[in-house]
Amino acid sequence: MAANTWIILAAVLFWSKAECQEAVLHVSSGALHKDYCLVYNSSWSNISDSLSDAVKYELVNLTRSVLCDAEGRKPGSLDGKAVAVMIGDCAFSQKAQVAQELGAAVLLIASMDAMATSSANDTEYGKVKIPLALMRYSDFLDAQKVFPDKMEVQLFAPPIPPFDVSIIVMFALAVFTIAMGGFWSGAVERAKQNAGPSLSGGEDRGDSGDVTLYSPLKVLLFVVLMCGMLVLMYFFYKWLVYVIIVIFCLASATALYSCLDAIANAVGCSKLNVSCGERTCSVRSLLLAAVCITLAVVWGVYRNEDRWIWILQDLLGVAFCLHFMKTITLSNYKICVFLLSLLLIYDVFFVFITPFLTPNGESIMVQVALGPGAGGEKGDGNVVIPADPSPSYEKLPVVMRVPRFSAWAQNLCMMQFSILGYGDIIVPGLLVAYCHRFDVWIGSNRIYFISCTIAYCVGLAVTFAVMLLSGMGQPALLYLVPFTLITSAVVALSRKEFRQFWAGTTYQVLDSSQEPLLPDGEAAYPSSVRKC
Repeated sequence: MAANTWIILAAVLFWSKAECQEAVLHVSSGALHKDYCLVYNSSWSNISDSLSDAVKYELVNLTRSVLCDAEGRKPGSLDGKAVAVMIGDCAFSQKAQVAQELGAAVLLIASMDAMATSSANDTEYGKVKIPLALMRYSDFLDAQKVFPDKMEVQLFAPPIPPFDVSIIVMFALAVFTIAMGGFWSGAVERAKQNAGPSLSGGEDRGDSGDVTLYSPLKVLLFVVLMCGMLVLMYFFYKWLVYVIIVIFCLASATALYSCLDAIANAVGCSKLNVSCGERTCSVRSLLLAAVCITLAVVWGVYRNEDRWIWILQDLLGVAFCLHFMKTITLSNYKICVFLLSLLLIYDVFFVFITPFLTPNGESIMVQVALGPGAGGEKGDGNVVIPADPSPSYEKLPVVMRVPRFSAWAQNLCMMQFSILGYGDIIVPGLLVAYCHRFDVWIGSNRIYFISCTIAYCVGLAVTFAVMLLSGMGQPALLYLVPFTLITSAVVALSRKEFRQFWAGTTYQVLDSSQEPLLPDGEAAYPSSVRKC
């Protein structure tokens, strides 16, 4: 699924900058302190943007009351203190005015339901002189357990910088995966040549079980199936998401095993074969399989623990992408152009065109990639934060995720992530892998592989730059596909190897005398084998 999810990153990033109403409630008692999520209206409440500048208030617990009236309390009885009350029965502005009459300096309204930023007309704005914010009632109960004797609170709303470190981490993760996947594919090709090719049982499957896409019809069918699957996920998400989760666990465990086994072979780790009767098993293989299955099961069980499970998901995701790029190969540049062009159209259509076709005006790609209700709801332009910070919906494991480290307040309310779809790595990665295999075929010094990898880096950097400068989400394949395809073609033309690069090579022969492509583009094939 070539899900372009940088548009989602941009949507979260710039929506938060424009409308985000989250803040931090810093609760302390002596040396002990803890932070909680707040939701407020910046038009009503002037809250400091740093903890050092925030005023400290003693917190008075009035959560047994909704404070719609003074309830017999004397004016000034809450002088200079922060007061916590329950939501309900009357408007926020009425509660704030009562709290002001009692001398309160801050009003915290505890809610057991989803929290929405409050709104009011200009007349009510003028009457409220104290900061007003909502907090989860569950957070208030937790604060009472942590600080049973006395609580002092500070309110602050740290600004969100336009650039987050998570973008650099995601960039490095994507480039590493692309480079390693392409390198692995070329290394496997070189090992096949050194070992001597043999005629396989089928045209599209070699001895190693790798699959080669050589037919435009098969490529077209592959893309049509992707479109159908995406549409089915849109309409039947709550059922199919569990099927995808199970498939991901199985596929990622297999991929991780393949990666670790290749690393073990590269470093010369012994297999430690043990005989059991007439059968022989490898201790190393059993240990690797146990580790990979365990990690996949742990992810499956704790997949909604956003605070830490993203690390494991990214590990499994990198392994999945590497294994895919090594296993699925493209036979020539013609197939690369056909596949990448179709997926570019697919990506742009489902991101930019489908909002005009869906009832809620959201793109099918975004809704499927993030899941229903992701990123918090929005009503009348206001933020809605769920009462439970744990996700109430399943998410598709089709993205790399890195927390937005600078979104301090937002992460307290609901974890915010920079995400990149596997498709934005795998799709250009198939071209990078083909370039390295072509380097092996012609015996070059990895010129195609290095050039295409650099082109991917530049394309991804341009995607980020346009996103940050324009404030709008950009489909990554819109930049990655042209950069990688054009760069590869330019290198081939400059080296006068475009005809070979376009047609590729097939070296299924009957003996081990494989020769690389000759400078004039012809290959040394045995007479008994047809050149494809």
